[in-house]
Formats: sequence, structure tokens, C-alpha cells
Amino acid sequence: MIKQQTYKLIDDLKATCQTYGMGNDGNEYKIITQVFLYKFLNDKFGYELKRIKSPLAEKISKAEKWENAYAELSEKERMMLLLGMSPDVPKLRPEHLIANLWNQQAKGDFDLIFDATMTDIAEKNIDIFSTQTSANTKIPLFESLTNFVTDTAQRAPFARALVDRLAKFSFEEVFSQRYDFFSAIFEYLIKDYNTAGGGKYAEYYTPHAIATIMARLLVGDKPDLHNIECYDPSAGTGTLLMALAHQIGDDRCTIFSQDISQRSNKMLKLNLILNNLVASLDNAIQGDTLVSPYHKSNDGQSLKTFDFVVSNPPFKMDFSDTREEIASMPVRFWAGVPTIPPKKKESMAIYTCFIQHVINSLKKTGKGAIVIPTGFITAKSGVEQKILKKIVDDHIVYGCVSMPSNVFANTGTNVSVLFFDKSAKTDKVILVDASKLGEDYKEDNLQKHRLLPEEIDLIVNTFRDKKSVDDFSVAVTYDEIIEKGYSLSAGQYFDIKIDYVDITEEEFNRRMSDYKQTLSEQFAESHRLEEEIMRQLSLLKFEK
Repeated sequence: MIKQQTYKLIDDLKATCQTYGMGNDGNEYKIITQVFLYKFLNDKFGYELKRIKSPLAEKISKAEKWENAYAELSEKERMMLLLGMSPDVPKLRPEHLIANLWNQQAKGDFDLIFDATMTDIAEKNIDIFSTQTSANTKIPLFESLTNFVTDTAQRAPFARALVDRLAKFSFEEVFSQRYDFFSAIFEYLIKDYNTAGGGKYAEYYTPHAIATIMARLLVGDKPDLHNIECYDPSAGTGTLLMALAHQIGDDRCTIFSQDISQRSNKMLKLNLILNNLVASLDNAIQGDTLVSPYHKSNDGQSLKTFDFVVSNPPFKMDFSDTREEIASMPVRFWAGVPTIPPKKKESMAIYTCFIQHVINSLKKTGKGAIVIPTGFITAKSGVEQKILKKIVDDHIVYGCVSMPSNVFANTGTNVSVLFFDKSAKTDKVILVDASKLGEDYKEDNLQKHRLLPEEIDLIVNTFRDKKSVDDFSVAVTYDEIIEKGYSLSAGQYFDIKIDYVDITEEEFNRRMSDYKQTLSEQFAESHRLEEEIMRQLSLLKFEK
């Protein structure tokens, strides 16, 4: 019930944007994600305020309207209460609350009041609730929103319409919910903005099923892990990191990320807060990972290394502007950097740079997984082959899962997932061909493909047990891979099966006679066609 109500709130906010001329506008995502987050944090603040063990908090929890009881406290009393709150909750003053905005809607400059409220919350909480760029510029939690409405006369009504939507809904009963609830809400919230058109490296969103498979295979189902550091150098909206944190336990890991996209950074921020990972906000960096990796080791020079690294990078794009700068770092990019094609710059295989960065970012005992185009796993030349040789010769790769076509909504390219173990402990590599799994379905009149829960379990269990299953999986040694030209395609290792059928001598002779007759007829037809073509050519020559 609450999930459907939350979906309705999101739909209502999008409808409000549509009414005021911002449906499918480039700034709509900012309004939707920030207003949704404002409502979430407003309700979370009230929920946590009432849970503080104090007579003042008890008085607030018993009040008919907690906002009024909170506003009636003295400044000193409010400060005492806020000291008892978790740092994961923003500190809000009475004038920051939605109830206060509701009471001021009649004012003519309500759009200015609304924007000032949002920006003041961001400023008062900037130390904890902000992300930053690779140049250490802080990106605040909220920004002014009504200025995106071009008609100034419509800005105040727009702000009133937003507050009206927010006031009719409460998040309080969802705060006991965890990852599975909020991952579905987050996917629904961003589904209209989840495209590859938002900027360089932007919005490479990973389906929840694929993120779950990657997390389960890296971490296991019952991990006894503590103080774990996880990293995604092309984080996008954070789906891979959220799945990883959920698998480990959000109280037992710290998240680090980087992505060049401003849009992704805003959505990632929302995802971290929804999933109780506020402490990792400071590690969510907006910037170019390949040119200026932000996360460094204690010496400030070499890359910081992590327990787990995941990535779903862009596959191909034009990065010719920074290509030479990247190529000038041969220690980082040991297999090289793709050249600039003379005609199709946008076909530069940027994912090969991310593969190298992922491997470089693993601790000596670290594990990683990266989404790559399936064509990579049988590469015979170039940077791709150099990487394949490295990960096989050094026993870094320990598995590959080839996924069904169209399972990624934003690319028609067939994809696979490579799994790395920097400790090189395994003696066999498990190769899984899951390309025939899944089902087609329609969503918003679009044809899509998804893996079913039992198929996810099949992939995970087969991979973990290193089972060889006919036409599905095979466990091979590194020597066998080298003999096959470094191919990580499961299909190249499957046994060729020949079906034998017992027939009588009479039946054999009859079939052979039929084959001879068919061949004779085909040869005769071929000769007839050849004669006809020659005749037509002769006529053409005569006419000339």
C-alpha cells in the first residue's frame, strides 16, 4: 500500500511539472528528485525527533501536530533536542518544515519563500549533507527550483502546487523499510530521466537484477565483513554501490564513488540518503575519473585501493579531448588507450580504460566486477587483447557471465560481466552463458527483457559451485583459456554434440537416392539460369 502511495506522490509531482510547462524539460529531474528528497527528510526529521529519549521529545510525539509543538520550544530547548539526534538526519528549524510553508501559501512571494527554505536547509547542513567535485567545490543538498519556470507570474502558483502535493502524504511508516523497498522507489523515481543523453559518461544505469547478481557473487549471501570500503569509478545513479552495500550491510561499509555527470551526482546523493548511507556523501565525487581520479592513498599520489570495486562504464564515446592526457599515464593505463578513429570519434572504446582503472583500484585481496560489451571477451587485437592477456596470465579474472540481449534498457549491445580477484587464488575460471535466460515484457509501451528471480539464483549458484552445465556453463583452467586464444566465451568450450539415429540399409539407400535426385535438379536449374544470363547479356551487347 505505502509503495503505491509513494509511486502516486512521484506521479503527482511529475504531473505538476507538466502543468507548469516542464514535462520532459531538461531541469525536471532536479525538481522531482530534490522536492522528493525534501519531503523524505522533513518526515525523517519528525520521525527521529519523536524517538529521542527526552521529556521534550515525548511532548512532541504526543502532540496532535508535532510541527507546532516543535515550533513552540525555546531556542535552547530545540538545541538540546538536536544534540540528541543522529548525524544522519539534517537539522531543521521550524521555518524549514513543510507545515510552515503550508501556512504561508497565501503570500504573494511564496516562490521566494519556498526557494529560500530549500537553500537555507542546504546551507545549514552543508558539512554533512553535500557532495563535492574533484576540485573540492561543495555541491549543496538543495538549490533554488522555481526559477526553472520561465513565466515569473507562474512561479508562486508552482511552488504552492508542489507544497500541496507534499502535505497530503507521509513517509513515516516507511522508515523501518530497507534496501528492497527503496531500490524499487528509486528506480520508479528516476525512470524518466534514466537515459544516456545527460552528458559525458552519464546515466549508465544498471538493472536491479544485474546489480544483485554482481553483489551476491562478489560478497556472498552471509558475509562476516566489517569496515569494508567499496568503490565505483563510473557510479552513475549508484545502483551497483547500493546493491553492494546492502549485501555487505550498510553499517559495515563505506562507499566511495566518482562520476563526471552532474545529473548522476544529484541522483546518487538521493540514493545514498534513501539507503541510510549519509556518512558516504562526502565520498561521492563529481569529476572525470580517468583524467583526475579523486580518491588517493595516504601519499596523495597513488590511487586508493578498495575491498570491492564495481563499474558499469560507458562502452564507447568520443574522449579525444582528453585522450592524450590519459595516454600520458602509462602506469595507470598499462594496456594502452584506444586511438582516435579518423571518421567515428564516438566509437572510441572508453570502457577499456575503466577496466584498467578498476583493476588498479583493487587491494591485493580485493574483488571487482565490471560490465563490458560481450565482444571484448573474444578480442584478438588492440588494447582489448592486451587486457585479456593480462587478466588471464596473472590469474586476475575468475569468472564471466554473458547476459541476455536487451537486458540493459539503454544499450542494444550484448553485455557480459567480468569478475576479478586480485589475490589470484582460484585455479579455474567459471564461464556462464546466460544469454538464453529471461523473459520479454512491456513497460510504457516499450519492449524490455528481464531475468526472473529463479534465473538469478541459477546464475549465482552455478557460478559459486563452478558447475559445468550443458550449453550453460563451464569451468576451465587458465591454460585452457590460453589454448583458446584467451577467449572468455563459454560457448567456445562447450562440447559439440552429434545426434545418432539408427536406420535400416533400405532407408539409408532411399535417403541417398533422394539426395542425388535433389542435387541433380539443383545443378540442372543452375545451368539453366547460367544460360539465361548469358543470353540476356548477348542481347544487351547486340542492342548496343
